Amino acid sequence: MAAPQDDMFSLCVDPGKVSSCVEVRVIDQIKGKGLFAKRSIKKGDTVFIERPLVSAQFLWNALYKYKACGHCLRALETAEENARRLTGIPGLTLPHPELCRVRPELHKSCPQCQVMYCSNECRQTAADQYHRVLCVGPSQEDQDHPINKLQDAWRSMHYPPETSSIMLMARMVAVVKQAQDKAYWQKLFSQFCSRTANEEEEMAHKLLGEKFRGQLALLQSLFTAALYDDHLNRWFTPEGFRSLFSLVGTNGQGIGTSSLSQWVHACDALQLPGQQREQLDSFIDQLYKDIEKETGDFLNCDGSGLFLLQSSCNHSCIPNAEASFPDNNFLLHLSALSDISPGEEICISYLDCCQRERSRHSRHKILRENYLFVCSCPKCLSQMDELDLTSEEEEEEEAEAEGETDGDEMEDEMTDV
Repeated sequence: MAAPQDDMFSLCVDPGKVSSCVEVRVIDQIKGKGLFAKRSIKKGDTVFIERPLVSAQFLWNALYKYKACGHCLRALETAEENARRLTGIPGLTLPHPELCRVRPELHKSCPQCQVMYCSNECRQTAADQYHRVLCVGPSQEDQDHPINKLQDAWRSMHYPPETSSIMLMARMVAVVKQAQDKAYWQKLFSQFCSRTANEEEEMAHKLLGEKFRGQLALLQSLFTAALYDDHLNRWFTPEGFRSLFSLVGTNGQGIGTSSLSQWVHACDALQLPGQQREQLDSFIDQLYKDIEKETGDFLNCDGSGLFLLQSSCNHSCIPNAEASFPDNNFLLHLSALSDISPGEEICISYLDCCQRERSRHSRHKILRENYLFVCSCPKCLSQMDELDLTSEEEEEEEAEAEGETDGDEMEDEMTDV
């Protein structure tokens, strides 16, 4: 059941403006729908800003004390607190602390389960939409509580780096259970359900590994015990549960938030005399090195969400748009990477920057395993005669040609948020 066009824009900031700029069209039975420009869009323009239908922080990320708002995923640590934890330097002091936008005095917790929110507005929105179903009350340390058992089971099956979360599925159920108009929300979620049974099984296999059959049955049992609802009985059958699994696996958009990243961006924008600029840049460079040594690549509060309009964007290995989260919360900004003409399809990349530089065969391998399709973008079509090298073979060739690297150059992941 397809949602009307108006519903596709319902979670955007200024939906009227967005609907005058872009439209969703059905392309064909293989690609499904796509997002197309209705007018000229300039490089650097924000195409739209959208909040998710549902989102959730990754469970290991939360367990490792990456503190995020229980609703909007805004990082709750101040930039200085974040830097101290990531570097392991308790007395670290950041210059220009006034550039940090985190406001601890506004933070509120659920009075029953103590889940923390960045504001009373987020706490109330969560309670109104889904949290009353998911609140564990005083049982947050009770390993036998159905919600806790479900989360523990997921963590034991899906280790970092995390790509999805059982709690995204749980919030889908909770939203429908709490909604007065249950059919409306089911209609919105149906926008993401477009996989065949074989593809759903393949996605479950990818997320949970070789022993997924037994794991999936256990998760389904725990999911049902914690959240069963008659209105959603199909989601709790083996086929329906596998469909939900495939839905979050193929449509979930990663969300990263960081108060430290926001502080770094604010520092970059400061107008400073030459020597002060050099000192600040040197401080930030050393900060990155200290974080890399102590923490590695796990820098952000990480989670995933389901975005209705953004989900209509198809993949290209040479994208003309990209998603980012510059507000340090779950608001997705889709921005143009190049000029886009009226009638042109707006495509993002499902691959990161490094993956996009791999061979065609390697890119296809990643996309088949994670998104269950074969890319036919202009770049892939132009490289059809390339040798079929996998990522592993490419890495071996690079290592032989260049030798071992010393790791001095570190990618600045904090500023990618």
